[in-house]
Amino acid sequence: MSEDLFSSAANDRLSAPLAEQLRPQTPDELIGQQHLLGPGKPLRLAFESGQPHSMILWGPPGVGKTTLARLMATQFSCDFIALSAVFSGIKDVREAVAQAEMWRAHGRRTILFVDEIHRFNKAQQDAFLPYVEGGLLTFVGATTENPSFEVNSALLSRASVYVLHPLSADEMALLFERACGQALQGLAFDDDARSRLIGLADGDARRLINLLEQTRTAAATARISSIDGAFIDNTLAQNLRRFDKGGDAFYDQISALHKSVRGSNPDAALYWFCRMLDGGADPRYLARRIVRMAWEDIGLADPRAMQITNDAAGTYERLGSPEGELALAEAVIYLAMAAKSNAAYVAYNAARAFVAKDGSRPVPVQLRNAPTKLMKDLGYGKDYRYAHDEAEGYAAGENYFPDDMPPVEWYRPAGRGLEIKIGEKLAHLRELDQQAKKSQG
Repeated sequence: MSEDLFSSAANDRLSAPLAEQLRPQTPDELIGQQHLLGPGKPLRLAFESGQPHSMILWGPPGVGKTTLARLMATQFSCDFIALSAVFSGIKDVREAVAQAEMWRAHGRRTILFVDEIHRFNKAQQDAFLPYVEGGLLTFVGATTENPSFEVNSALLSRASVYVLHPLSADEMALLFERACGQALQGLAFDDDARSRLIGLADGDARRLINLLEQTRTAAATARISSIDGAFIDNTLAQNLRRFDKGGDAFYDQISALHKSVRGSNPDAALYWFCRMLDGGADPRYLARRIVRMAWEDIGLADPRAMQITNDAAGTYERLGSPEGELALAEAVIYLAMAAKSNAAYVAYNAARAFVAKDGSRPVPVQLRNAPTKLMKDLGYGKDYRYAHDEAEGYAAGENYFPDDMPPVEWYRPAGRGLEIKIGEKLAHLRELDQQAKKSQG
């Protein structure tokens, strides 16, 4: 009798972990990372050389970091020790070193794989550095964070850094077809279900495999073999898009949002804003960043931007999600279309830098406060010119800097928005100063 989806033999096959059934056995079977594994590419050449070297694999989850490390051990005939920086400490590193020394005594090489290496502190990273330098261990670290910030410079200098990319839609489709062909023969997926699963996986191979495994279990429970998009929507939790607070992807996306606003592209700004909301970003965090954008990139070219962003943040506090998110979205659009100027931002940074390096110059006598007779007798406030009593409300030629202050011109209005008018006023006031100096000379 032919075997159907719900026979005992089929159920035995269904119970096997899908990830184990699909685990690549050779570099050629690994899907993705062709910029590293294609002909003539760095990791392909490393595999062909037969000589392992220490490396750090940097990339988002589910792109093959652990699989690559295990393939190296197999291809190079090395013993393999895996540590997770989340659960391991210096004691575990020492035990790994002792094991590697024992294997070396028998002529065997060791690859030490440390997952999430960015979670090891400096002391923990330093613990195995001498053994990497001495050749006892070939170190392979995996990280989702920028190793420039998270890995000791000494260790970083002794390891090649390879950047792994999320799988493309075509690569995810290839993995999907491989899974169906090798382990899900009893299930039929329509195009809608296929696209939804690939979209939910978001370039993460591990996530796609997990989603397929959940689908296989749900299909067996429901005793169905035809999977459509509605079944996927009703069965699977809508996983959040890839990024975690504090991770590189999170900061890359907020950077993209900020630069899209600065670049006056409202559609791109909305895209990144919605991407971050979809990924689980706290709208209050986005509100704070949007207010910052108004002050940094729009500035005095359009002071209304500050008020609009503050009002949008306040609206979100009052309405919450999802209603309040509309206010933030409208603020993003306004910022993208507003006149841009960082003149005040640049001026502020320049003034701070000057003051940080400069000495404490005394306040000019005429600008000092004189609340007592003694202070007045000392000349405090003498010859101060009250601007409101001067022509145009401006004391032309007056000096408001310390007497020995070199000339500075930190604030230079941009030729956009309201700052056009500000620039014209500044130019007029400087002309009045020049006329006053000529008349005094």
